[in-house]
Amino acid sequence: MSEPILTIQDLKVNYGGIEAVKGISFEVPEGSIITLIGSNGAGKSSTLRTIAGLVKPVSGKIVFRGDDITGLDPTSIVKKGVTLVPEGRRIFPDLSVVENLKMGAYLRNDDISGDLQWVYDLFPRLKERSWQAGGTLSGGEQQMLAVGRALMSRPKMIMMDEPSLGLAPIIVKGIFDIIREINKQGVTVLLIEQNANMALKTADFAYVLETGKITMSGPGKELLVNEDVKKAYLGT
Repeated sequence: MSEPILTIQDLKVNYGGIEAVKGISFEVPEGSIITLIGSNGAGKSSTLRTIAGLVKPVSGKIVFRGDDITGLDPTSIVKKGVTLVPEGRRIFPDLSVVENLKMGAYLRNDDISGDLQWVYDLFPRLKERSWQAGGTLSGGEQQMLAVGRALMSRPKMIMMDEPSLGLAPIIVKGIFDIIREINKQGVTVLLIEQNANMALKTADFAYVLETGKITMSGPGKELLVNEDVKKAYLGT
């Protein structure tokens, strides 16, 4: 694997007095797809929100492309090249598709037309609906819009929190195809996903989180056939 684009060292995060993340360490190699899997409350979302600057860690270190970004505000972290597609999509329902996408480029002052075209090439459905209000889109289309908006900041790494949540299986397959395509085009992906089967099939490497600690790690394809993982997360 290549050099790490992101290094997490002994990260501890508290949520309202509860220890959500208990000193985890892991790396995300540049150009890879890495997934964190685990049940609800395992600390996956807390980890992503802390990397994105939405939550301040109790202790530990977050290093992105050689820079210590621990505790920076979310805007500074986006400027560094990290974006988060939050759980629940969080698009602006009253803004049109194109306005939502432009919101993703709010920190840029260069020409964004090429990136807008890139997003439309990835998601032709968004181009068809570019003047439609975001809130009138289907769940799958809103997820595409949330991913497209994150890509408009030209991230080096995109983090996705439960991108398949609440979507029909056929739509889920399409979302994961897009994740692979984004990665092929040079964007590193850090993914958390309840659909452990799809996540492990897609990821180069995976970490299993249980109650705020990493209990297992390995290539996605290896964990897919691991008996403990199958029992706990794959329903087999």
